[in-house]
Amino acid sequence: MTGKTVVRETLDWILHIVIAVVIGFLIVTFVAQRTIVHDVSMQPTLYEGDNLIVEKISPRINNLKRGDIIVFHEPQGDRQLIKRLIAVAGDTVEIKDGKVFVNGEALEENYIKGDFTPQGEYSILTVGEGKLFVLGDNRMNSRDSRSFGTIDISQVTGKAILRFYPFNKIGIL
Repeated sequence: MTGKTVVRETLDWILHIVIAVVIGFLIVTFVAQRTIVHDVSMQPTLYEGDNLIVEKISPRINNLKRGDIIVFHEPQGDRQLIKRLIAVAGDTVEIKDGKVFVNGEALEENYIKGDFTPQGEYSILTVGEGKLFVLGDNRMNSRDSRSFGTIDISQVTGKAILRFYPFNKIGIL
């Protein structure tokens, strides 16, 4: 190998590494990211230490639906929270006698943990434009829209789509 060949090959490797880093940065910034569950508010659906893939496109194109598990910036803090989307703009929400009602219909919530006694009754609320109402699945141990109100859709990082760790619980969410 001549000196020019070594330099050319080295520059070629550097170029490929830079391209890979830029592509990785673009994916993490605009497409998807890994998120770790840090609390118990989504049990039994998600447990502390679960690793998730969160896609970031749905919030940008207003493609979030009731029942989605979303990741968002805490309204009064710097943490990211993971909660279930219960109601979107224009929906009415009421919590009465331990049941959640959206648009007057009781939600079928087979994912919540045990019996749920709400943090007080929650009178009828209409979710405003650009806002979302979220609840944790572990209703007895969740800080959610019952305590901080609706969240702005701009606070949403993405929608959890896959649990990839622990390996015995890999699956689509």
